[in-house]
Amino acid sequence: MSEDLAARIRECADMAGSGDELSRLTAIPRRTLEYYLTGQREPKVARCVEIAKAVGVDIGWLASGDGDKHRGTAAASEESTYVYVPLYDAYCSGGHGSWNEGARVLTKLAFTAYSFRKKGLDPTRLSAIRVDGDSMLGLLNDGDTVLIDHGRNSLEGEAVYVIHLDDHLYAKRLQRQFDGSIHIISENKAYKDMVVPKDRLNDLRIIGRVVWAGGWI
Repeated sequence: MSEDLAARIRECADMAGSGDELSRLTAIPRRTLEYYLTGQREPKVARCVEIAKAVGVDIGWLASGDGDKHRGTAAASEESTYVYVPLYDAYCSGGHGSWNEGARVLTKLAFTAYSFRKKGLDPTRLSAIRVDGDSMLGLLNDGDTVLIDHGRNSLEGEAVYVIHLDDHLYAKRLQRQFDGSIHIISENKAYKDMVVPKDRLNDLRIIGRVVWAGGWI
């Protein structure tokens, strides 16, 4: 295997963030990928295609070093370059029934497909809503938009989730305690933490984990 090809594969690993991340994105076993990165083994064409697709480079450039590294992606259709997530007319401050019951889609937010692949996000399980109030000030500001991963609707560890409790929506940090209760934590310490006892956990519904937030400065 040529050192030049190994160098280009290492460049792709850098674009992915690490060799481990490139392995995850391509489903190429980490040990096999290490052979490619060090030039000990030459990947088959199908593996080169997987690597190029994972980080958005031109397969011709990866295989031969010729041409524009991003030529193939520049010609890609908008549908394959971007994914669109619905922004609902709902706020993390109140609501009744289903979290999006009666809420209309205001618009769709565009994200690069590459960024979702890198984070392991399924766009069909995502939606966006806006934050109302200052209880999460310091992390989330009033009017910010948050992206919710509905596939992560159980408590995986301390993180920020959108929850439905007592007919209200909240974007809060959740923390499980040793006694089985869950603390609902505000970033703004002017607000007291709420506690959901173990015997009332059925009253707490996790809509999904917040995986992105953005807003105007």
